[in-house]
Amino acid sequence: MTELTRNFCIIAHIDHGKSTLADRLLLKCGAITEREFRDQILDDMDLERERGITIKASAVTINYTRPADGKIYRLNLIDTPGHVDFNYEVSRSLAACEGAVLVVDAVQGVEAQTVANAYLAIENNLTLVPVINKIDLPASDPARVKKMIEEMIGIPASDAVLASAKTGQGIKEILEKVIERIPPPTGEMNQPLKALVFDSWFDNYQGVVVLLRIVEGEIRKGMKIRLLSTGKDYEVQTLGAFVPHPTALASLGPGEVGFMTAAIKSVHETRIGDTVTGSSLP
Repeated sequence: MTELTRNFCIIAHIDHGKSTLADRLLLKCGAITEREFRDQILDDMDLERERGITIKASAVTINYTRPADGKIYRLNLIDTPGHVDFNYEVSRSLAACEGAVLVVDAVQGVEAQTVANAYLAIENNLTLVPVINKIDLPASDPARVKKMIEEMIGIPASDAVLASAKTGQGIKEILEKVIERIPPPTGEMNQPLKALVFDSWFDNYQGVVVLLRIVEGEIRKGMKIRLLSTGKDYEVQTLGAFVPHPTALASLGPGEVGFMTAAIKSVHETRIGDTVTGSSLP
């Protein structure tokens, strides 16, 4: 049900705590256990973990049971690249979302990349949820940072969530703000398939793995599909979502985010920002 779905990303300047916050959200929703918990769980590449930046986008589906109404919300967290050199990749990840959690360091405040990514999100018509992170640090100054957000980015920040990804403070409040403020996705199941490719990588066993956001219609295992940029047709072999471990699904519908494989042999065939449709072939 799309009304219980929220697609969002986390945007921040490098070292403002984006990856640690993502880990905390997964832990809070039970997507991972304390035993499984490790720093920067969304960062798969060794270089990412070494340098503390996210290079390749990831998409994790987490289920959050909201205490206020007892309903289970499906939250699709699309992790954006955290380095300024990946501007286009960031924009494609944003295009797969309806909202963004804007993380600002409580000590360092708004920095250049904070502004750049915030403007990208605004250009993509995303709803911003401001979060002031690292409030556990002695030098933190949330009042000053709220004023910076309002003056430099131009969005209200009086009720910005005060959080510490390190200690877990404010995580529940962030989840509540995501549900309250970020609109659910739109799209009709009975329309022809239209999906956005926002990431892909090569797997030695499955070929190219493609991350998708379904805009309209439905994609099913065994379905014939077409990548519009190349005009090539494929048959969907596997379909699923990361929760955060890969979980097989029979289909993905409007507003949903997941992955597919279709015996695609090269990542050059799956361009970021491409559109997937149903094939005209039988």
